[in-house]
Amino acid sequence: MVSFRVSLTALFISLPVALLAGFALSFWRFPGHWIVVTLNNTLLAIPTVVIGLILVLLLSRSGPFGDLRLLFTQPAMIIGQILICFPLLVAMLHAAYQGVSRHAWETARSLGCSRLYTLWLITLEVRFAVLAAVVMAFGRIVAEVGCAMMVGGNIAGYTRTITTSIALETTKGEYVQGIALGIVLLTLALVLNVIVGVSRGRSIQSVTQ
Repeated sequence: MVSFRVSLTALFISLPVALLAGFALSFWRFPGHWIVVTLNNTLLAIPTVVIGLILVLLLSRSGPFGDLRLLFTQPAMIIGQILICFPLLVAMLHAAYQGVSRHAWETARSLGCSRLYTLWLITLEVRFAVLAAVVMAFGRIVAEVGCAMMVGGNIAGYTRTITTSIALETTKGEYVQGIALGIVLLTLALVLNVIVGVSRGRSIQSVTQ
């Protein structure tokens, strides 16, 4: 389905960069650090329809990137969803990494571990927080409608997602169809949260044994 293909692609592109950004904000102090954190947290509050409007202005024929002909395509939707989920991932991963002692980095480096391997070891320590961040980010972008509608154009079979289909069916008065699609989204959210809960429960059980 278009919804899952676009959202998963956006998530896979965003996650590696968000991991590095969240780690850097937690373990490194640099000039303007608080400005970056504040700016990222501010981006969390931007409505998805505003992000869609900005992309329309940039990708339209009269816009600076109009020659790329991305408007009303799946790549444009992916770009929009990256802009939506990236700040959320960074904020949650930043909070997760802050729960790890800074001495963990120094200890691993003193034992000869590379920077990349040290990042991997520390990420394993907060893996369930990372999983929760991924689930929340995926839930946010797969359920958004404003940006997808504006940059995708709701083209049947190409850029029409579950949420834009719900909006379309509702405007036509097909409330039953809209409710059915809404149940699909609710079921997906339930399944994802059950996976996170079960994984976290198994981790706690293994530690206490």
